[in-house]
Amino acid sequence: MLNETVTTPYAVAVLRLTNGLALLAHGAVLKLGTFGLAGTMGYFASIGYPPVLGAVVAFAEVLAGLALLAGVGVRWVSLGALLILLGAVAQHAPNGWVFNAPGGGWEFPAFWAAALVAQAGLGAGALAARLPAAVGLARA
Repeated sequence: MLNETVTTPYAVAVLRLTNGLALLAHGAVLKLGTFGLAGTMGYFASIGYPPVLGAVVAFAEVLAGLALLAGVGVRWVSLGALLILLGAVAQHAPNGWVFNAPGGGWEFPAFWAAALVAQAGLGAGALAARLPAAVGLARA
């Protein structure tokens, strides 16, 4: 029988792992792998941002993805990654609703931002790293 006390931590873990994999894929595979660091920085410059911001975002996505996968600092990492997604929403907003529109729409980054807000509120869930409390990030 399904019991909320038993299933909720695992449901939260599914959300955490999904957020972590998506961040890792966007940072490591897409920005660093497919486009390369120079390509990512060039893209950020082409849309009016300092090129270094492309590098910061790429590495932040990789680190946030790894932290979420491990279950370390989940609340703070989710809020930090939320800033990236809000930037993506702002960048894609003029393109319209559907993400397959030219330049990509805003619904996917908006949904992902909402998922990160939920993650920040829920914490790590099951299957997360357990660090000593002195570290300060344990299961946060």
